[in-house]
Amino acid sequence: MADLAARRRVAVLISGRGSNLRALIEHCAAADASAEIALVVSDQPNAPGLEHARAAGIRFEIVDQSRRIELERYIKKSIQASDIEIICLAGFMRVLSADFVEAWRDRLLNIHPSLLPAFRGLDTHRRALEAGVRFHGCTVHFVRAEVDAGPIIVQGVLAVRPNDTPETLGARVLALEHRCYPQALEAVTSGRARVVNERVLIDGAMTPETVLLNPAP
Repeated sequence: MADLAARRRVAVLISGRGSNLRALIEHCAAADASAEIALVVSDQPNAPGLEHARAAGIRFEIVDQSRRIELERYIKKSIQASDIEIICLAGFMRVLSADFVEAWRDRLLNIHPSLLPAFRGLDTHRRALEAGVRFHGCTVHFVRAEVDAGPIIVQGVLAVRPNDTPETLGARVLALEHRCYPQALEAVTSGRARVVNERVLIDGAMTPETVLLNPAP
């Protein structure tokens, strides 16, 4: 069992439904987890994901600011008040400034629904299908000032099915995200993941995924 006092304090920033927040909360409820979700911040007052924080008894803040400088000022105040060590972006639909990102260098994580560096930005599942890729997935990475860039911590891969639509593919990728984000956070908060020359090295074996072959037509 992990020492509760030694767990790394984590803030999760959301804008919407918070399904990855829920996955992180469930992971941190395990006795051997090395992280504790201590704060949830939303830039949307009606974000459904806030219900996950409320149900788990986690402190949450609503930061509804239109200007980025004001938004970041309030976020900084909230995370300082909660002694936060690690920040996870989980569907947080704001681009953070280079100054904010640099202040949290190698302590700020994000999850993106593609195998980065492929398909940065939005509408990734439609674009993947249009490109005819045979594999798709998600990426958990440390954040850098460039959008959807930074050292990769964990990637989850699945085969694209011949009859996939953006909706069916997106649903399967989302389920994969719920497995990958907790695994990446655990690697970081346990101290097993470290950045060397802008690449993430992880001590010890990660949970193996099924070996994927090119899917049949």
